[in-house]
Amino acid sequence: MKFTATTRASAFRAALLGGIAAVALPTAAQAQDRDELQEAQENVDDDGDNIPVARDSSTGNTIVVTATKREQTLQETPVSVSVTTGETLERAEIRDLIDVQTVTPSLRVSQLQNSATTTFIIRGFGNGDNNFGIEPSVGVFIDGVFRSRSAGAIGDLVNVQRIEVLRGPQSTLFGKNASAGVISIVTQEPQFDFGGSVSATYGNYDQVVLRGDITGPITDSIAFAIDGGYNSRDGYVTELNSGERINNRDRWNARGQLLFDNEGAFRLRAIGDYSKIDELCCQVNNLVAGPTTPLVIAAGGNLVTGDFFSDTAFLNFLPRNEVESYGGSLQADLELGSLNLTSITAYRELKNFQDQDVDFTGLDFIREIRDQKVETFTQEFRLTSDFDGPLNFLLGGFYFNEDITQFSSINNGEDSRLFFDLLAGGGRPGTLAGVEAALGLPTGSIFAAGPSTRENFALSNESYSVFGTVDLTLFDDRLTLTAGFNYTDDSKDFALSQQSLDPLANINLADAFIIGAAGSAANFAALPAPTRAAISQFAVTPCPAGATPPPPTCNPLLGLAALQFLPPFLDIPNAVEDGQTRDDDFSYTLRAAFELTPELNTYFTYATGFKASSVNLSRDSRPVFGDFVPATLPPGVPAVVGGSQFLAPSSPIRDAGLPITNLTTGSRFAGPEDAEVYEFGLKGSYPGVSFNLAVFDQTIKGFQSFLFTGTGFALANAGQQSTRGFEFDTLITPADPLAVTFALTYLDANYDDFPNSQIGDLTGRRPGGIPEIAISTSLQYTHDFGDTGNQLIGRVDYSHESNVFINNGLTAIRDNDFRREVNLVNTSLTLALENGVEVSAFARNLLNDRYILTVFPGVAQAGTVSGYPNAPRTYGGTVRFRF
Repeated sequence: MKFTATTRASAFRAALLGGIAAVALPTAAQAQDRDELQEAQENVDDDGDNIPVARDSSTGNTIVVTATKREQTLQETPVSVSVTTGETLERAEIRDLIDVQTVTPSLRVSQLQNSATTTFIIRGFGNGDNNFGIEPSVGVFIDGVFRSRSAGAIGDLVNVQRIEVLRGPQSTLFGKNASAGVISIVTQEPQFDFGGSVSATYGNYDQVVLRGDITGPITDSIAFAIDGGYNSRDGYVTELNSGERINNRDRWNARGQLLFDNEGAFRLRAIGDYSKIDELCCQVNNLVAGPTTPLVIAAGGNLVTGDFFSDTAFLNFLPRNEVESYGGSLQADLELGSLNLTSITAYRELKNFQDQDVDFTGLDFIREIRDQKVETFTQEFRLTSDFDGPLNFLLGGFYFNEDITQFSSINNGEDSRLFFDLLAGGGRPGTLAGVEAALGLPTGSIFAAGPSTRENFALSNESYSVFGTVDLTLFDDRLTLTAGFNYTDDSKDFALSQQSLDPLANINLADAFIIGAAGSAANFAALPAPTRAAISQFAVTPCPAGATPPPPTCNPLLGLAALQFLPPFLDIPNAVEDGQTRDDDFSYTLRAAFELTPELNTYFTYATGFKASSVNLSRDSRPVFGDFVPATLPPGVPAVVGGSQFLAPSSPIRDAGLPITNLTTGSRFAGPEDAEVYEFGLKGSYPGVSFNLAVFDQTIKGFQSFLFTGTGFALANAGQQSTRGFEFDTLITPADPLAVTFALTYLDANYDDFPNSQIGDLTGRRPGGIPEIAISTSLQYTHDFGDTGNQLIGRVDYSHESNVFINNGLTAIRDNDFRREVNLVNTSLTLALENGVEVSAFARNLLNDRYILTVFPGVAQAGTVSGYPNAPRTYGGTVRFRF
């Protein structure tokens, strides 16, 4: 549907386009050439009136967004949406979605132990990293195609027209998993005028970035576009054992497009793309060296403990991280008079392979391999009206079909046995040999080098949704009332199996004591009830530390429970658990937008959102409490130990004869998320000043929390998580060549109800890592060299996040005083010549501000705290030629 101004209200809104860049977020203004933001281009409406329409300097197109699945100006879009255009990405040297957060304060993007584990967070809500069974609460769409896993959306950004960040639930328009918000990336489509660009960048750490695009006509009605990029950079972290560099860049991408448009009723756009990442990622250092650190050193390893920001690390091998993402889409648009029909069909594949030293020390200790594949088919239909009358509508349908397969394994290294032997013996070797002799296990079998677990996971997901909106305009188009709905039906079928190969993990320590005391299970069953009760009491009572010999009224084996990291796994489906989730939901939106004056618009929105159940595709997937009830564990015994099978009470899994050694409860899946938001917005545009304000109260019931606990991942529903706050941004143009932007986000985030998290009661606490204040501001000055068409463009960006606790999951370690404060300064200077040549110099993190991205408990190293440092200063130069 083409944007056409046909009414008095539309005319005034179009006139406001001179300042629209600040309507959503001031970074939109930075995307425009400074003069062209002020200069109006003359269009003529159906009544013959001249209507000034601002132009995007990079494309010449009317500046519109599709936040509501319709083409609208930023000023008339009654939602909280920020827009960053392609020119901003170029000027700020933003190459991927991770860096977009520096110009969008309500957005946070975190990359953890590898390139594929990236999480998008909007207004404090986000999840999905490190588990392909968990779909993100923030949906990412590229050219209208849903990217279901963040690993499929993290490649370098090439030839982007704009990035729209929609805040709050968007299920009534985006159908699939948008309970927290949407990131919509729109790329340049093929043009019927021949043109393109090439660019080359060289920076520190030997960074080389090459990009190119070309577009033009094939016939009068068919145009093509080809673009691609290559990004290579040495790592900025030295791995001290090998001397090699990690945290590097090694990625490339290519895309081809065809557009059929004969200016008739039918239009067709086909896109095919491929991207590859092959990197050594990511650095982990230690903030707290726990009591196991001397044992790591005694076993022959080492780790960085003195300087978290030393940009050094110890590993016993270099990590492999390979991500392939490819697919194609076909978008067809048909104008049927005042109706417009759109169809978007897409198929994508994502492959992710990682081989990583997950103990993050120089010890040959624990190695994890994951090999994952995702195949996704999506189909969307939309019917949109463009009536002259007061009533318009959008009606759509969305179909989603996805298959996920994963093979993974944990492998013991050559030093694993020695480390755990020292751990079990308090620094002295020989304990494991004694345990093997006492339990009748083969010598050297506990923590032997080789596979410790092997896992095969599969998930099939099918869903469909029907969505729509109705707009009613009243009072000479000054008031617009909107009602929207979404009905979603989602089905998931999953199968998980695992082999736990360590012999110690396969022994129930309570039952081993019972059998040892009675001589056999049969003898135990034949004993008098008082004797059985006495033996059972002793079996679950840990012996006092240091007692030699241990008293006969306790179980000396329970001290080994801390070494049973990877207990056996109950496969699913089974006789009790069907391996299915079935969800459906009706969501809706109610909105009123009103034009207060020709310069000032306001809106109020009440909206609900939905995200279906997520599945725990990991070795930490366990039956829910009720399907299985483990025996009561005494104080001091790790929860990973399931307790005696003999003593476990009746439950469906036990009664079906399914219990396995050391079975515990946890979560196979997390139930749906239900979002709700109240939002008030005010948008104004005056000569020299534009602003946008959004005040909101947003909650998600059943937020799908996913926490790392040191030996595994826990998936659980929070009762309710809420965020209240406001977003304000402004564009100020005090002089013709100068544009100043300022954006502020305030978030008051809280777990309203989360009593049963894996790390205790979090009710009333602030979720970790969500800053109270986030600021993005910029200054851009454009100097014209007379009438030559040559310009010098200087730009400075500043991004700030207030001091915040990083992680809720470390309450037992010191005082959990691990905080982050962000103060990033980015800058660039560009000489743009009239002949299409541009020369730029840039620096990101100019002041070399170093901070902690996140922290987590050391893997199998109790008391150790590890974390990810941010990247140091990078800088370089770019030469670009547009033709």
